[in-house]
Amino acid sequence: MNQLNFDINFFVDNIWQKKPIVIKKGIRNFNDPISPEELAGLAMESDVASRVVVTKGDDWEIVHGPFEDYETFGEQGWQLLVQAANHWHEASTNFTEAFRFLPDWRFDDLMVSFAAVNGGVGPHIDNYDVFIIQGSGKRHWKVGNKGKHKPRHNDPQSALVEDFTPIIDETLEPGDILYIPPGFPHSGTTLENSMSYSLGYRAPSQQELFNDLADFLMDNELGKQRYESTIKATGKGAVGRSEQVDLMQLISDFVNTPENHQAALGTLLSKNRFELDISPDDSIEAEDIISSINDGCDFTRIGGLKVLCLEQDCQRRLFVDGESYSFNQTSEEILAYLSDHLVLENDWLKEQVKDNELLDFLTQMFQLGYVYVQE
Repeated sequence: MNQLNFDINFFVDNIWQKKPIVIKKGIRNFNDPISPEELAGLAMESDVASRVVVTKGDDWEIVHGPFEDYETFGEQGWQLLVQAANHWHEASTNFTEAFRFLPDWRFDDLMVSFAAVNGGVGPHIDNYDVFIIQGSGKRHWKVGNKGKHKPRHNDPQSALVEDFTPIIDETLEPGDILYIPPGFPHSGTTLENSMSYSLGYRAPSQQELFNDLADFLMDNELGKQRYESTIKATGKGAVGRSEQVDLMQLISDFVNTPENHQAALGTLLSKNRFELDISPDDSIEAEDIISSINDGCDFTRIGGLKVLCLEQDCQRRLFVDGESYSFNQTSEEILAYLSDHLVLENDWLKEQVKDNELLDFLTQMFQLGYVYVQE
């Protein structure tokens, strides 16, 4: 198993969301969790988000998957990118666990890429944190400083920016890690046919929070209290300053009430942006769960599934892929175990199987295809 080779506490305190950094041999003796052939196979699946970026002189063309073959792209100057590879490939899922020193709710997905020589995506700026781990091969990376960077070709719709003065100018080899916080322009050029692994960590924007909160209110028939006022209008066409404050206070009062905002946040933060590899099975019953436990099996989450609990939640519950699951008797320690562990070990399951609420929850997870038996 790949293990991180740097001081995590120092990184979180001094680097995270502050500045980009190259960590040489950040993973010692690195082994690619997926081969180029396996990656190419994933990109042929219709449920998997993929694209090829073709380098064309000073510009780049994007071709979206799924793909039937790759011969048309030639030997050089292109890059295949597969989003959420951790949802579809077990070894890639296991690879991401080393980075769980950051909370699960921030983790977006693992994007895996194969790049032919001279392949790249051009200079661009991301609005999320990213770790880029170099696999087999070599790539040359440049990272610039934050600032006002012109969109490439003066196209405000483009994610690309004009060239920048680098503050990092490094060639990455297997096991090297490049960390880039939001807002820093960067570009990579492939020196040898390469595999690379990008772990994205995305936090919601104000727009996303408001949008999801509004959806939550409508879906749950909440937030119907209307503004009431005894203040006389200051003019026929005027909205008084005190009325403005009181109207906004109506929103503030709602979102600052834990019973309201905790449910909305749990729903939002546990959702996945990309498809999950699920195989629902309504025929599974509690007796099947007990039988598997007695047979000595572990239970494993599917790749990318988020199981979250909220600290000091006003209710005893878990949030799984945007849905809330309530508990009455099950202890908070058990809920914490469920949210922290990707694999529910058999010894633990044997101790807890008498908890009927837990058994009902596990049965639901199996029926939905979120958990499977690990022999």
